[in-house]
Amino acid sequence: MLLLTGYADRLSVRPGETIRFHVSNATADIVDASVVRVISADPNPAGMAIKTVPVAADGLHGISTPSKNAINRGSYGVIAVAPPLATLDSVTLLATVMATAAADEGRTILSMIDPARCGIALGLDRCGRLVTSICVGSHDAGSVGVRNIETPTPVELHRWHHVWVSFDRSTGRLNMGVQPLEAGRAIRAPHLTSANAPEAVRLGGAAVLIGATSEHTAPYRFNGKIEAPKIYDRALTPDEIARATGGETLPGLVAAWDFSRDMHTSRIIDTGPLALHGTLLNTPTRAVRGSTWTGREQCYRHAPKQYGAIHFHADDIDDCCWPATHAYTVPADLKSGAYALILKAGDAVDNIPFFVVPPKDTQTAKLAVLVSTFTYTVYGNHARPEWTADPKWQAAWRKQTHEWQAYPHNPGDHREYGLSTYNHHTDGAGIAIASWHRPMLNLRVGYVTYPYPDIRASGLRHYPADSHLLAWLETKGHAFDLITDWELHHEGADLLSRYDCVMTGSHPEYHTGEMLDALETYRDRGGRFMYLGGNGFYWKIALSPEKPGVIEIRRAEGGIRAWAAEPGEYYNQFDGEYGGLWRRNGRPPQKLVGIGFTAQGNFVGSHYRITPEGRANPKTAWMFDGIADEIIGGFGFSGHGAAGFELDRADKRLGTPDTAIVVARSENHPPE
Repeated sequence: MLLLTGYADRLSVRPGETIRFHVSNATADIVDASVVRVISADPNPAGMAIKTVPVAADGLHGISTPSKNAINRGSYGVIAVAPPLATLDSVTLLATVMATAAADEGRTILSMIDPARCGIALGLDRCGRLVTSICVGSHDAGSVGVRNIETPTPVELHRWHHVWVSFDRSTGRLNMGVQPLEAGRAIRAPHLTSANAPEAVRLGGAAVLIGATSEHTAPYRFNGKIEAPKIYDRALTPDEIARATGGETLPGLVAAWDFSRDMHTSRIIDTGPLALHGTLLNTPTRAVRGSTWTGREQCYRHAPKQYGAIHFHADDIDDCCWPATHAYTVPADLKSGAYALILKAGDAVDNIPFFVVPPKDTQTAKLAVLVSTFTYTVYGNHARPEWTADPKWQAAWRKQTHEWQAYPHNPGDHREYGLSTYNHHTDGAGIAIASWHRPMLNLRVGYVTYPYPDIRASGLRHYPADSHLLAWLETKGHAFDLITDWELHHEGADLLSRYDCVMTGSHPEYHTGEMLDALETYRDRGGRFMYLGGNGFYWKIALSPEKPGVIEIRRAEGGIRAWAAEPGEYYNQFDGEYGGLWRRNGRPPQKLVGIGFTAQGNFVGSHYRITPEGRANPKTAWMFDGIADEIIGGFGFSGHGAAGFELDRADKRLGTPDTAIVVARSENHPPE
């Protein structure tokens, strides 16, 4: 973990509102905090370099003393204290599971073990064998402990299994079983294990955890899918086990959680007699294929029982849950713009960017710049594959950041904060949930994305790259307001209607339907909308209905994808809508801005050549007054050219208007 780092509870704030920061400090020094206005976030010394302006400390105050904070990674379910569970004498635990990764430590499926060492848990050990952990001993004798009993063979990864354990107090026998499934049916007899349970078995248990043994420690978090966990207050017979795993409800049922219900929320619903409902932590992936999925329905809303599983990941994280340490109440007269909280503790430094937008229902300039905070979050902590695959690339990055005095930390070194949706979970599944409630190391003043062998190229993306536009507007004296995706999503076209012109940054890639609706309405009412990026308006996202700052992406059919969603898992859990490309949802970028994504290569750029029509058409000829050359944009800090890395094209079949005028085209791109 970093010695000093943190995150904000939001990315945008209005004058008069308060933004809170959550800081972890593992140094022995006191944290000094200040606020700056960010003019340029590019550390390249050949350009403007990092440029900030101090802001008066009025409004900034401490809430608590920053200290070292742990990171509670891994998703799991919690069912609060349930008194009936504390008096169990015999018990049966059942679930249907698909493990998706081998582990160097055990993985818990269903646990009733409390800190007082009472209870029983069912899981997989480090070898992938089904294991029962059962508490034994006496508090009076001071010999409370946990005894593990394993099946002889491991479960198969990526295959569904019924798993169970029963304990009969009257006989002292503990029975375990594993039965592999295909399309929801058993394909062979179960593997059974029976053993005499240790004496002085201590059942009870204060709470039930699904996918975890403890709420406060990350080890033993499950990697894989869990479906239909159940608890009975007696030891079921083998025949009853078969009936219960087949969905039949038998006498003695204590709890039966149905994950096919309320999939858009963090709630888990118990259909048993006690209604022991629970809560999911760290947002695991829902609306995923269950053990009975047939492939006949691709939308979970049409066949929810076939999607009655939750995919838990040992590295899920939607909130570090650190205490708030600083608060900043934005002064009423603070100018809209990019800002950052600067943290210093001894030799350790960090910065946490945020954006000040105008007071609600007002504007302070005729021009607005739309800040792509949803795209920043979706890319948050993107660990590039070159980081681990190419030692020379990593060495070049370290050398360049050192020489430029750039932001020195890379997500590839700090996976503890969770990676981006361009990375994979530890079980190989694509990361579908992103959150800004954690340090995002690539959303930092001075962060360099790509190393370059020469000093004339910055290698920037997203926030530091977008700061070039803000620095240019600032330097040229053009007044502007910042608005972010958050305001656009929630306030719509009314937010934009006050501006003569709205600009995007360099890569406005991720959008909700509400955002596209607002931009189209603004454009069609005569607003001037300037799309200044590439690969924009590409992926469809959904926002958590419960937790601001948590975003979902399903990488469905089509598109350049770091990973592909599994068949049948193309619909968002948060809103139930089909995910993937906006183009496959009937809204290609060309319909909004005339051009849309067509190709991707390496991070190098080329020039544009002005078209004869661009020069000749009186509607556009004014653009080129004073420009004699036919070639423009063949230089710059971003890959040495204005067009490159990701390219857009005009295409009338996809919505480019017949009246559109192409005033310049790029050319001479490298083969890739």
